[in-house]
Amino acid sequence: MSAEAGRPAFVDLHTHSTASDGTLPPERVIEAAERCGLAALALTDHDTVDGVRAAREAGDRAGIRVVAGVELSAFDKDHEVHLLALHLSHLDALEKRLAELRTLRYTRARKIVDKLNALGIPLTLDEVLLQSNGGSVGRPHVARAMIACGAVHDFRDAFMRYLGANGSAFVPKDRLSLEDAIAIAHEAGALAIWAHPGDGGRRDRLEPLIAAGLDGIEIRHPSHSAEDIKRLQALTDFFGLVPSGGSDWHGASDGSRRLGMMNVPIQWLERQDERVASLTSSSSA
Repeated sequence: MSAEAGRPAFVDLHTHSTASDGTLPPERVIEAAERCGLAALALTDHDTVDGVRAAREAGDRAGIRVVAGVELSAFDKDHEVHLLALHLSHLDALEKRLAELRTLRYTRARKIVDKLNALGIPLTLDEVLLQSNGGSVGRPHVARAMIACGAVHDFRDAFMRYLGANGSAFVPKDRLSLEDAIAIAHEAGALAIWAHPGDGGRRDRLEPLIAAGLDGIEIRHPSHSAEDIKRLQALTDFFGLVPSGGSDWHGASDGSRRLGMMNVPIQWLERQDERVASLTSSSSA
C-alpha cells in the first residue's frame, strides 16, 4: 500500500508527464507518488492520454490507483477556462477528438517559431518538437528550445519577452468552446471539472457552466489563496458539485508546486466515484 497504516490517505488529481509538458515520464510520476505516500493520482496531460497506460501499469505495481484524465483548454466567452476530464472510460472514442486538438497545438507552435524567426531568433520547429519528445506540444517546449539554443536565460525570460500574452511572438490559441470541452469529457465517460478557477470562481460565472454540464470544481490548487479555497468549497457544496484538487505538478523537485502538496483527501475521490457511478447508472437506465 502507498499510504502508511494509521496515516490519512491523500490523493493528487492534477499531474503532468512527458506525454505533454511535464518533465518526467509516466512511470517516474508514479514512483514520485509512491515516495509521497499517495493513495491515488490522476494523470491529466494536455490534450493527450498517451501516458495513461504506462502510468496505470506502474500504478498497479506500486499499489497506487491511477485515474485516467486529460486537461483541455477552452473558452467561456472571452475567458480561457481549463477543464479536467477525470475518470475517462472511453479512451478510443476520445482519441480522435484529442488528435484534432493536438494538430491545433502543432500549428500554433509553428506560427510561434515563424514569429521568433522574424525577430531574428534562429529556432526551428524540429528543435521545439525535440523538446516535446513526441508528446503534445505547447509553449513550454518552445521555451525549453529557446533556452537550449541560448536565445533566453530561463522560462521567465522566454514568457515575459516572447511567449506570454504580451510577448512579441505570442500566438493566441484556436478556441474550443467550453460547451464542446464539457461534451468531450462526457462523451469519454468522464467528469468535467473546472481547473484552478482562482478568483474567477464566483457564482455569476459558475452558474452558466453548471447549465452547460459542469460536474465539479478544483478547489485545492497551488495558485489558490485561502479565501479562494473557502469560497470554492462553499460554492461546490451549495450547487451539489464534486470537489477536486491537485498540485498541477510538472515534475519539479522543489518550488511552488510539489506533488501531493495540496493534501487532497481520498474522500473527495470517493465522492467523484459516486458521481461517476450515478451517471453511468442513469445513462444505462
